[in-house]
Amino acid sequence: MLVEAIGVLTTYTPIIRTGFPNQAFRCDNRCVGAVHPIPRCSEEKTTMKRLIVCASLLVAVAALSAQPAPPKSPPATASVTIAGKTITINYSSPGVKGRAGHIFTKDGLISHDPTYPVWRAGANTATWVWTDGGITMGDLKVPAGKYSLYVDISDPDEWVLIVNKQTGQWGTKYDKAEDLGRVKMTMSKPMATVENLKYTITDLGGTTGKLTLEWENHSASVLIAVH
Repeated sequence: MLVEAIGVLTTYTPIIRTGFPNQAFRCDNRCVGAVHPIPRCSEEKTTMKRLIVCASLLVAVAALSAQPAPPKSPPATASVTIAGKTITINYSSPGVKGRAGHIFTKDGLISHDPTYPVWRAGANTATWVWTDGGITMGDLKVPAGKYSLYVDISDPDEWVLIVNKQTGQWGTKYDKAEDLGRVKMTMSKPMATVENLKYTITDLGGTTGKLTLEWENHSASVLIAVH
């Protein structure tokens, strides 16, 4: 019996398992000793790409947000040369923005300015004119130099141009004591609403020209002559 038992034991062949529960993985999506590949590395690459795209989008949005908004009343210039003399007007151009009929009235937009009924005839800093030669605006003699322009709109349909010797100030800082003089303007009505305030200086030939200011439903002009 003992011999038989020993024989049984000596003829027993153990079964050796070649697979283990926790095998090592390689980055080619195969695991050591595994029969079926497990796509772990591919998922990691996809996740990384998504993170990079999201980060790029965030950077782009931040860059756009940092850009300054365009000014509500952008700067503009009107210039002309008449008889060899250059006349330039520098101003800011506000828009009507749906306020037609409520800008020049007694209770309109401009009526809230501290200088009303004197208006800066533009926006932001005071509108200014430069002439490198002596000129006449209407019947007002203006020596060569730089001046601020204002408009008296006490009567919304009868404007008066003001030439002021003070320059560089904010448009609502008006000092009447610095006035060089005043000129009555010729009024007309534009064919269509003028959305953005606009100055034009036209060469009429010879030594004469015309300065025109237009905004909303108003157009006002004054003749210019070069000395």
